[in-house]
Amino acid sequence: MGSCAFRERANSAESIVERFTNLLDERDYEGAARLTSYPNGASATLKQVFSGLEPGKPDYELTQFIGLDGSTGLFSMTGSWNFGENKNWKYDLQGTVRKLSVGWRISWDPTLVMPQLDSTRSAKLVRTYAAPSPRVNDIVGAPLMTEQTINVIKVDPAKTGDLVGTTNALADAIEPVAPLITGDTLRQQLSTSQGKPIVAVQLRDGDFNILEPRMAVIPGVVMVKENRLISADRRVWSPMLDALRKVWQDSNDQHSGWGVQLFGPEGGFITQLAGEQGPPGPDIPATMDQRLQRAAEDAVVSVGTPASIVAIQPSSGALVAVAQNSQASAHGAVAFTGLYPVGGMIELFKNLAAVTKGKAPQDVSVNDAAEAATRLGVGIDFTVPGLDETTGRLPTGKNGAENVGRGGAADNLLASPWGMAIAAAAIAHGQVPKPMIAIGSPATTEADLSALPGEATEKLRAMLRDGSAAPELVTLNRYRDVSAYASTSGSNGWLIATMGDLAFAIHIDDVDSGDATARMAARMLQSLSSPDD
Repeated sequence: MGSCAFRERANSAESIVERFTNLLDERDYEGAARLTSYPNGASATLKQVFSGLEPGKPDYELTQFIGLDGSTGLFSMTGSWNFGENKNWKYDLQGTVRKLSVGWRISWDPTLVMPQLDSTRSAKLVRTYAAPSPRVNDIVGAPLMTEQTINVIKVDPAKTGDLVGTTNALADAIEPVAPLITGDTLRQQLSTSQGKPIVAVQLRDGDFNILEPRMAVIPGVVMVKENRLISADRRVWSPMLDALRKVWQDSNDQHSGWGVQLFGPEGGFITQLAGEQGPPGPDIPATMDQRLQRAAEDAVVSVGTPASIVAIQPSSGALVAVAQNSQASAHGAVAFTGLYPVGGMIELFKNLAAVTKGKAPQDVSVNDAAEAATRLGVGIDFTVPGLDETTGRLPTGKNGAENVGRGGAADNLLASPWGMAIAAAAIAHGQVPKPMIAIGSPATTEADLSALPGEATEKLRAMLRDGSAAPELVTLNRYRDVSAYASTSGSNGWLIATMGDLAFAIHIDDVDSGDATARMAARMLQSLSSPDD
């Protein structure tokens, strides 16, 4: 009799509901679904909820059970979720349990799990951000980047029966703002997209409002609005902006809130069920000088081969301008990460080593030159918030004791434009500054950044002053207080320069002449001195 009573209790209506809550707490969506009147539907919904609310911890509890008769019962539950410290959500639920031919089963309805849920909706735990969002300001406090609406224009091959017609028509429609995008280039993208939509172009609201009527009538064209952090002035473009986006996003994440949100079958937002959002984070004080940045951009586009410019304020380490042309950008953010043989620039390292080691320049070893390079920042590992960078790569191996003059060292010692700009700043400042892209957030490094010996600093500054007298640097002579040193090595053209509290490095790949870097530097300084419009 006791055994029979136990089995009856275990299979009673109330016990079924209790087992249901326990299985929900264990995130056993299949087991919980089997206790409902519609296992397949319940399983799909519960699986989505548990995955969408990761890493939340559920806690469901039966609070009241009322047996109406031998075949029906009503019950109340509380649902609770914990999403971390001080992130809790609690709500009340009601349901019905009925006795079917297979035994007691809970009448399935998605609202048994969460308010306002149905079979077409999905629940997600999301980060939330305060509005209006912080902006990124430049070195003088003017807006550099703001969150704006961007119109993402896509081609969905599943929504057109004429890909050639669609791509050609879209290319014609966007030609005023994106002349390089053609029907052929769009079809090339589609050929590798495995039938998925591709992004054709991204437009600011001003351009979109003009072009939208022409694009809207093209079959297969899908237009989606997204919020993006972009430059306030469309004339400003730089790989530095990508790094500042990371800084901005990290700050936003630190000040983010949380929310449980419901989305429709097409992914559209419906409502927020729970959550909390605090105030927005502070604006990001970037180090970029927008006027100098535009001048650097004007300079790099003056040549048809990969070229980049990096400019730093020696006194503070502030990165004030970074520009590279489209030929360089095809290889990534080469201003920060491109590594090239230093060529004749090794003379700077040789002379620094000669002074600090008490040797004649011709007696300097490969290891001596490499060590001197690190005294100027080349080869040092910096950690700059938001920035993926490398200053250089030093020669290694058994030949380190060999004399530099035997060749090979200049080819094996590699530097990035970023690294050489730091070297120029170190010469101007007398020691390597800690570079930064956001004011108040200087780089960290385990390297020793002690001041250079005075004699060494004067030697390097004299080399730059004397270098400015070289015939290939004549175009720089009309600019006051400019000291520069240039060299070419194979296809690489280098120049570093200082002018007051400004230091910059220029690199041109596949350089066409010995004065190409000087002409680019003069172009930047001329643009900087011209009236800003």
